[in-house]
Amino acid sequence: MIRCLAIDDEPLALQQIVAYIRKVPFLELAAQCQSALEARAFLEHDTADVLFCDINMPDLNGMEFVKSLAVPPLVVFTTAYSEYAVEGFKVNAVDYLLKPFGLQDFQRAANRVRERLEGRVERSEELKDNALAPQNDSIFLKTDYRIVKVSLSDIRYIEGMSEYLKVWVEGEQKPIITLLSMKKMEERLPDYFMRIHRSYIINLNKIQEVNKNRVIMDEKTYLPLGDLYKETFQTYLDSRFLGK
Repeated sequence: MIRCLAIDDEPLALQQIVAYIRKVPFLELAAQCQSALEARAFLEHDTADVLFCDINMPDLNGMEFVKSLAVPPLVVFTTAYSEYAVEGFKVNAVDYLLKPFGLQDFQRAANRVRERLEGRVERSEELKDNALAPQNDSIFLKTDYRIVKVSLSDIRYIEGMSEYLKVWVEGEQKPIITLLSMKKMEERLPDYFMRIHRSYIINLNKIQEVNKNRVIMDEKTYLPLGDLYKETFQTYLDSRFLGK
């Protein structure tokens, strides 16, 4: 399903967009907002795949709202003013619906949204291996509505939590939180990373000490060594151990 955010300051126009969304089988209404400011507040804690957004609204018009988003969803502009059409396509809008529009026009725009998203998925699959390739010295991670570049050598350790990862980076007090599986991350990291626990992957170059079943990364970070990973980790230690 494609999650939709409907935005229009006119209640009747907003109701019409919501009704049309509910009539298209592959669309799902994520929320409806009567201002761009309300929509911005929604996107701060939730997501949408596409915005059906009016342009001429008080406080913050739809065009400026979309331009203000760091990584905007797809956009279909809806407005009664035809002069906005050219400007709308300058911000890479999928479509432009001139009010009043009917279900057929809305369906056409929805189909274009679906085609655009399917194209994104295909390109994403093609680029995914390159984006996380182990021979690269950096990766790109999506967090919130930003895409950040992270140097692999700066990653201290990675912590798994359900469907998300916390990526702890040298010099940063807070982790980068990204939607990615441990398995997928583990497959793409270079050989100086090792999984030591179901929930932890560490940068072997960042280890300060090993104490029994704990790997100490710094004075405040003690990571557990899982039973399934002890043998592999011990082999690594033995290969670099000097002394009797």
